[in-house]
Amino acid sequence: MTRSNPFEDEDEPPETTYSRRYESDAQQLDRNWSSLLQELRVVQTGVQLLTGFLLTLPFQNAFSALSRNEKGIYLITVLASIAATILLVAPVSMHRLLFRRRQLDRLVLTAHRFALAGLLLLGVSMTGVAMLVVGLVINSTAATVAGVCTAALFIAIWILYPWRFRRRARRHPDPKQSEEHRNE
Repeated sequence: MTRSNPFEDEDEPPETTYSRRYESDAQQLDRNWSSLLQELRVVQTGVQLLTGFLLTLPFQNAFSALSRNEKGIYLITVLASIAATILLVAPVSMHRLLFRRRQLDRLVLTAHRFALAGLLLLGVSMTGVAMLVVGLVINSTAATVAGVCTAALFIAIWILYPWRFRRRARRHPDPKQSEEHRNE
C-alpha cells in the first residue's frame, strides 16, 4: 500500500526483515531509539543556538527600525524556533519520565513524530531567518524571494527527496541493500 502522506508512520515491517537481521522487536526498538537520539543530537544544538539568537534580537537597537511586516515575520520565526526546540528536546524528558516503565515502543513512536514536527518548524524558522536577513540587507522583494527559495529548498531536500526514496524502496526493494540499514 502506498501512502500519500510522507509523515504517516509505517506499518510494521515484514517479518522477513526481522529474520534477515536476526533482530528481536526489543533489539529493533533499542536500535531505533539510539538512531533517533543521534539524529536529535545533530539538530538540537543548531535549533537551540538559533532560538537563543532570535530571542536576543528585540534587545538590539536596530530592532525598533523593523517594519510591522518584518516584526510579524520575526514573531512567526521565533515562535516556530521555540516550538521546534521544545519538540526536539522533548524525547529526552519523556525518556527520563518513562525510564524503566517498559514504554520504549511508545517513546520511539512519539519521539519520531515530535522529531518530524520539530524539523518542520525548524524549516519554517530557517525560512523566516532568511527573509529577515535578506530584507534587512537588500529589500522586501528580495526577502520574499529568499523566503520562497529557502522554503522550496527545505521542502525539496528535507521532505520530497527522502519521501521519493521511501516510496521507491517500497515498490522496488533492493536485494543488495545493506542489512544494516533495512529498517531505518
